[in-house]
Amino acid sequence: AVASLAGFNIFSWTHGVSLFKTGKKTTDRWQNFREIILNPNIVAIFVGLLFFVTSFQLPGPANEVVKYISSINTPLSMIVIGNSLGNIKINRQLVDWHLWLALFFRNVLFPMIAIMVLQLLTVSGVALYTTVLMAACPAAGLVVLFTLQAYGDTSPAVALMSLSTILSLVTIPLVFALMKI
Repeated sequence: AVASLAGFNIFSWTHGVSLFKTGKKTTDRWQNFREIILNPNIVAIFVGLLFFVTSFQLPGPANEVVKYISSINTPLSMIVIGNSLGNIKINRQLVDWHLWLALFFRNVLFPMIAIMVLQLLTVSGVALYTTVLMAACPAAGLVVLFTLQAYGDTSPAVALMSLSTILSLVTIPLVFALMKI
C-alpha cells in the first residue's frame, strides 16, 4: 500500500499539478522543475523513503510528535469528506452522464484492469488484495484541491469525490466479488 500510495502521490504532485496549471500562470521549465522538487509533498515522500532505506529512527520526542500528527490524519480527512458530502445538492450536475462515466471508470473499470494486469504478472495474496483495494478506493480529495487552485468552481469535483465515496460502499465489495470469479 505504501509503495502504491507513494507512486500515486509522486505522480499527483508532479504531472497532476502540471495538468491543472492555467495558461496564464505558465513559467519556464526550470521554474516548473523547482516547484516540483520543492513541493512539500515530494520532499516528504523522499525524506520518508530515505528514513525507510536507511532504517533511521527519529529521536523519542520527535517520533511522538509524528505519531500524534499521523493519528489525526484519517479523522481530519473524514471531516473534510463529510463536509463535502453535506454540501452536495441534488441538481442537474448530478445527472450528467459525464460524471457517471467518470465514476464508472474510477470505481469499477480501473480496479478491474488492475486485477487483470496484476494477475497476468502473477501477483497474488496480500499484495494483490492491497493493490486492488487501493485502485478501488474512491476519487481522492486532491481533485477538489487541484480544481480549486486552477478554476475556483469546485462543485463538479466535489460531486465526483462525494459520489465516488458513497458508491465505493457498493463498488469495492463488487470489485472483490468479481476478483474471486
